[in-house]
Amino acid sequence: MLPTTAKAVIISGRLAHLATIDEDGAPHVTLAWVGLEGEEVVIGTLFDQRKLRNMRRDPRVTISIDTPERDSSGLDVYLVLHGRATVTPGGAPELLQKLAYTYIGPGVKFPPFPDPPPGFVTRIAVDRVGGIGPWSSSG
Repeated sequence: MLPTTAKAVIISGRLAHLATIDEDGAPHVTLAWVGLEGEEVVIGTLFDQRKLRNMRRDPRVTISIDTPERDSSGLDVYLVLHGRATVTPGGAPELLQKLAYTYIGPGVKFPPFPDPPPGFVTRIAVDRVGGIGPWSSSG
């Protein structure tokens, strides 16, 4: 179960760094808007992308999210999530619209064009939480 403090970072509107594994075993890192549905981290993607192909082949992912805070020793507070991703077709425009209110602001229309493709929703079941913050042994 995700700590409440970790959930607050996930829904804070900070960009997430999503690391997936390329076919040759190399890491692939990209930025993503993230949200939370229950205990799962969710990401919407309109078009098929390298990160989606990577997660379909190997569902292991790592997400890091920084915060503007510092801990009592002066270190930047950040959240790291390790988990397994499931990519499902459809639902991306609706999820992205919801996330756009957090990432861009109220009243925005996103995607900003008519009839967006159904895209893909990625759900990440978190196995382990780390980083520096109240959710970790070092925070």
